[in-house]
Amino acid sequence: MNTLFEISTKYAAELLILAFIVITFLQSGIDKITDWQGNVSYIKSVFEKTFLHKTATFLLVVVTIGEMIAGILAIVGIIKIYTSESTFFGLLATIVAAKVLLALLFGQRVAKDYAGAMTIAVYFGVTLFGVYILSH
Repeated sequence: MNTLFEISTKYAAELLILAFIVITFLQSGIDKITDWQGNVSYIKSVFEKTFLHKTATFLLVVVTIGEMIAGILAIVGIIKIYTSESTFFGLLATIVAAKVLLALLFGQRVAKDYAGAMTIAVYFGVTLFGVYILSH
């Protein structure tokens, strides 16, 4: 059985990416939940002149659920790496996170927020690298 230090070094990249997902997605999901009305107002204004305007609130619900699932799976993934050296839940976390980011990227592009879309692309790169290393 490996020590925590050995596991931490053996799975350093995986653990760091999963921590990144926990911080990014769980914080974002919690923020959306704690300031729901503010987020609904903002999203409605962003998509006001797009074909997504009628579904903006529903899409916010879907994204929020996806963010929470990705964050929780990342926590479970970290725990499973330390307890059994299994990367399965970590892989699930990165896949869910990547899908959420694609949805956010699509929304940013539709809203013509190209700077915001570029920021999401950076997050997507980190997450996609996580998918790659956790699947090998």
